[in-house]
Amino acid sequence: MRYRRLGSSGLEVSEISLGSWLTFGVGVERERAAAVVDEAFDLGINFIDTANIYGRGAAESFLGEVLAGRPRDSYVLATKLYFPMTETDRGLSRAQVEKQLDASLRRLRTDYVDLYQCHRYDEETPLEETMAALTEAVRSGKVRCIGFSEWPAQRIREALALGGVEKFVSSQPQYSLLWREPEKEVIPLCSANGISQIVWSPLAQGVLTGKYAPGSPPPADSRATSEAMGGFISWLLRDETLAAVQRLGPVAAEAGLSLAQFALAWVLREPNVASAIVGASRPEQLAENAAASGAQVDQALFARAEAIVAETARR
Repeated sequence: MRYRRLGSSGLEVSEISLGSWLTFGVGVERERAAAVVDEAFDLGINFIDTANIYGRGAAESFLGEVLAGRPRDSYVLATKLYFPMTETDRGLSRAQVEKQLDASLRRLRTDYVDLYQCHRYDEETPLEETMAALTEAVRSGKVRCIGFSEWPAQRIREALALGGVEKFVSSQPQYSLLWREPEKEVIPLCSANGISQIVWSPLAQGVLTGKYAPGSPPPADSRATSEAMGGFISWLLRDETLAAVQRLGPVAAEAGLSLAQFALAWVLREPNVASAIVGASRPEQLAENAAASGAQVDQALFARAEAIVAETARR
């Protein structure tokens, strides 16, 4: 496993990180989920990403339980706030930052998180209020660094322009061979301002593993058929997209990689990406994904893959 600096912070994070969005506390039974976490440490993965909204606290509670016996300095722990936890608890107000941070720390059984992220931009709270609250969280010792997820470029610029507040060190966008939107504005802006990307869905909800065949029902044990996990994948399951993914398989094979490893290596080719967040329901899935770290791939193969996907997008 290789490691990269997270933005302007002093944190070093593994190129492959362990996510918990649709898995821990929700879609994967506890024993298997614990085995995935154990495998992550065995593989050298030191970066674990979660959020208060994942399972309405269930993912954080699960991680608090399974991480309790490990030295706190052996992993980098990230969580988030913004989405509704109750009918009245949502957003990025000062009160919510204080309340949700304390609740996350209790569930995670820790005194601090390494990275606290705004899960989306809050249009109903002044940016100055949010940044002041995050700054206080850092200066209190409850948070080491701050980040955001899926903020528009203009909002990032506004946050960077504020004086007297902590600066963001990370951005968490969706980014993959099938979704390259961050390249337009967010990545260049962040790269120029000491902000790294920690990307979610680098395998496009598992579609870039090649497990979904066009014209065929999804495998019975896949995310697409899961009641807990399947609701976020439908837009990726068009036959045209799945056919293009099948054509990527031989390109990955030329690189000596599985399709999943190739897709992760493609994300990691971008210097501004510090880590690619993967979810896993089995330890062997995580082991395969982790092998993408440090993979040496001919840039011409990446170009061929991009052309295949671009051709599909034009249809």
